[in-house]
Amino acid sequence: MPKQNNYKKTLLACYLGFVTQAISANYAPLLFLTFKGTYGITLEKIAMIPMVFYLAQLFVDLAATRFADKIGYRRCVVASQILSAVGLGLMALLPDLLPHPFVGILIAVVLYAVGSGLIEVLVSPIVEACPFENKDGVMSLLHSFYCWGALGVILGSTLFFALFGVENWRILTLLWALVPLYNTVNFLRCPIERLVEEGRSMEPAQLFRLPLFWLIILLMVCSGASEAAMAQWASAFTESALGVSKTVGDLAGPGLFALFMGISRMLYGKFSEKLDLTRTMLFCGVLCAGCYLVAALAAAPVLGLAGCALCGLAVGIMWPGSISISAQKCPRGGTAMFAFLALAGDLGATVSPTLAGSLAEMAGGSLKAGLLGATVFPVVLMLGLLVLKRTVRRPAGV
Repeated sequence: MPKQNNYKKTLLACYLGFVTQAISANYAPLLFLTFKGTYGITLEKIAMIPMVFYLAQLFVDLAATRFADKIGYRRCVVASQILSAVGLGLMALLPDLLPHPFVGILIAVVLYAVGSGLIEVLVSPIVEACPFENKDGVMSLLHSFYCWGALGVILGSTLFFALFGVENWRILTLLWALVPLYNTVNFLRCPIERLVEEGRSMEPAQLFRLPLFWLIILLMVCSGASEAAMAQWASAFTESALGVSKTVGDLAGPGLFALFMGISRMLYGKFSEKLDLTRTMLFCGVLCAGCYLVAALAAAPVLGLAGCALCGLAVGIMWPGSISISAQKCPRGGTAMFAFLALAGDLGATVSPTLAGSLAEMAGGSLKAGLLGATVFPVVLMLGLLVLKRTVRRPAGV
């Protein structure tokens, strides 16, 4: 009997892939004030760091629709880990080696952002291609590791700085770089299958002609937007609403948000066989809109914090759920479809925090006004799910 491939190794590599992405997305923001104090970089320039990160990731999402299938999943995903490790490593070294530290930081950010973009495009289809039962639950559990990674970065970095001092951030950066370095070996050794047989996956032009595809794109934009608007402003909202320090704000705001988001994905992963995905997502949309309204309108600061934290529970299923729906409804979408889904999610995650910030500025600096405006994203998500439920009866492109 031929030896059966051990797809649990693939799943472990993909789990650590999302942990790597969480490190890339969440570690640098913890150092913004350190960069300002150490290198004299202005806050205006520091604000460019997340923008460059997400723009580079968006570019990779778009480019991957063309090259991922041609180069192959294994080469691309191994490259994602190497680029992430090199980028994080250079962040610890380049600012002190170059005459302009900010340039060194941006070079490092671009490198690990490219790695992060490749992870986002490839990890979901790699798991979808594995012969697992209960794909919805497996996908939700997979995406929970981004939450655990984000929570681990926040808690681990806070503990390290408390014990050894923030001046030793370069050492911690190199330690975080070991995660993708180790995972490179995992992806070199684990079995990786094709999502769709060669020659049978749909071309981008075919996807663009499907109304279903655009409906799923809408779901992804709203999923990314619903998650990011609260996640990006959670720390500032907590600090301003409760009047606490930044450390407490980071732990109580983004920390609790990530914790509840991870719990949500784990719970759905465990009970998904007993739940209808579309109905569950509709319920989460209602809960998410309610959490935004509580955070924006509650007079008591503790209620606002509760709305912020429970929003993580509500948005947890949205992103992986939208991916699972796309795989069910459009089984021949292939890598191009997953790349466009990642692009749509990142687009929503880029636009919504900016919209919330702009609305807050227009309201005289009131973050509550910004969060109130962001309620539109879960509402539109619910409308899209209702249309999907009533109009789509069979898979497209079969």
